[in-house]
Amino acid sequence: VQLVESGGGLVQPGGSLRLSCAAFGFTFSIHVMGWYRQAPGKERELVGSITISSNTVYADSVKGRFTISRDNARNTVYLQMGSLKPEDTAVYYCNARRIGTGTKYWGQGTQVTVSS
Repeated sequence: VQLVESGGGLVQPGGSLRLSCAAFGFTFSIHVMGWYRQAPGKERELVGSITISSNTVYADSVKGRFTISRDNARNTVYLQMGSLKPEDTAVYYCNARRIGTGTKYWGQGTQVTVSS
């Protein structure tokens, strides 16, 4: 089982970035997928999640700026981030939670830095 994030990097305030998370080794379509982030000195927090029927929820801090989507054919979940702010700087983690059992998997994280 593996979740592999990609797409992180350095971006200027107001810019955009798209993160991807590719899933391997489990049935992607029966897992709720989530994005979390952890800034230095802070606890990991939920950014948003997408259900197996593609319903989404977002943290208030990113509503209207971030969009989560999933492609079950590619076993991939995306996080499109726009209007980025310095406070969005964090390591972003992909999470998968199996429907029914609640078993969770985590990716290794990808760094996003918003700075001029």
